[in-house]
Amino acid sequence: MWVIFIVNCCHVIFVFMINLHHSLKDPRHRDMLRRASHTLARKKLIIKLSLTHVSFSKTFSADMGSVQVGEDRRRDEAKNPDGGWGWVLVGALFVSTSLVFGLMRGLGIFFVEFVQYFEESAQAISWIASTGLAAQQFFSPLGAALSNAYDTRVVVMTGGCLAGLGLILASHATCLVHLYLTMGVISGLGWGLVFTPMVATVMASFTQRRSLALGLAFSSIGLASFTFNPLFQLLVERYAWRGALLILGGLSLNIVPCGALIPSRRRSKEPEKTSAQSTSSGVGVFHRVSSYLELSLLCERPYMTYTMAISLLNVGYFVPYVHLVAHSRNAGFSEYQSAFVMSAAGATDIFGRVASGWFSDLGHFRLIHLLSVWTALAGLFIMLLPVSTLWGSYTALVVISLLYGFCSGALTSLAFTVVPMVAGVERMMGALGLLQLIESCAGLLGSPLSGLLKDITGDYMASFLVSGSFLILSTLTMATLPHYFSCTDPPPMQRPRQKNKCEGLGSETEQMNKTPCEVNH
Repeated sequence: MWVIFIVNCCHVIFVFMINLHHSLKDPRHRDMLRRASHTLARKKLIIKLSLTHVSFSKTFSADMGSVQVGEDRRRDEAKNPDGGWGWVLVGALFVSTSLVFGLMRGLGIFFVEFVQYFEESAQAISWIASTGLAAQQFFSPLGAALSNAYDTRVVVMTGGCLAGLGLILASHATCLVHLYLTMGVISGLGWGLVFTPMVATVMASFTQRRSLALGLAFSSIGLASFTFNPLFQLLVERYAWRGALLILGGLSLNIVPCGALIPSRRRSKEPEKTSAQSTSSGVGVFHRVSSYLELSLLCERPYMTYTMAISLLNVGYFVPYVHLVAHSRNAGFSEYQSAFVMSAAGATDIFGRVASGWFSDLGHFRLIHLLSVWTALAGLFIMLLPVSTLWGSYTALVVISLLYGFCSGALTSLAFTVVPMVAGVERMMGALGLLQLIESCAGLLGSPLSGLLKDITGDYMASFLVSGSFLILSTLTMATLPHYFSCTDPPPMQRPRQKNKCEGLGSETEQMNKTPCEVNH
């Protein structure tokens, strides 16, 4: 076949050369050929210039395209760096959460001291920790709104000052009301201004490793539980409870430099200009406030279902950290043995948070399914805590405490990581604030209910059984979420596109997260 093709080509070339030879002998053909050659030369010059222009245009476009791609890449890295300064913020959140929830968990050491000093019931003393927890969650929307409206760094630093001030004033308390107002309201207000803005800032700095970042930051709570309980016991024995609270107040002031590490950013999206009449009217003020607080989430079923599940979880979650030390003392164990039980739970809490964050980012299972499993296991182990002491076995109590600590730590970071998947990344700051606000009622109920059951029954058996049942009920509530039994995550809810006058209001956190990869994550 190739031989035939070559022969045909040679034949065509031979015929062309003969025709060309005859044409050159004719003068008319020679003049025509000369004119054609001049025309062809001009066309070649035009084509060469055109090709040069096209080549230059392509090179210039490629260079500009590479510059634009580089700028887009740098802009994307600035929005969601997944590292860099974000890890510094993880360290700041690590210290802040240890000084917020580590102190809350350590209040069980002061529980026995307050009962003996003020000669009040367990239910009345339980309101101290419950008031602080409820205030922290109740004022979280305020922290989120202030962060949306002003600077997150200033809000967190102010919260650190209030947290330390409340504990310092609590060291001079002469009645339970003083402790309610100082350790409960003032310190709780400071904790509310610190926790939610810090968590939202860290979540805005990560996309692919968000669960791991939160797991590492929240591991400080377990570390604080492991170290703070023996430390608090030592401080109480050395300086009494007043001196211990004074030292803890000074320790809480370390939240202020942690807040100073948050970058100060101007909101890139300024509110649209409105008329003076609409701005001064009640409708305009309501739109502005609802924009900062993301009140539209209250009308969405998935978010409210998830909030209800977390609220039920919050009823029983903190009960072991408040009453486990007192339960161990009632079971006949020494003070340091009782404090070690909490330290053991805090140790496995650390591994639970980090391991859960690492495993969740692998993407083998949906986050809501993992959260359900850890919540159910934590509730089961809470119910087993008093059962382990029926025969006076200290080893059984420590083992159950270790298992409970791991599960309670594993679910913590997931409870926050699921929020942007339910409410949407653009509304993450407001969603976290409202979640903390709604579950504050549950946090206010948990410890007093447990103390009341102890006063009625004389031991903590019913208290732990009821607390664990709330976590089981929380797992069942999560199962009612839309697409819960699906193997893939549904698309997250987006901000309603309503043309109101406050549509332009948005937080720095919202601006940092408007990327397709974040929505998919």
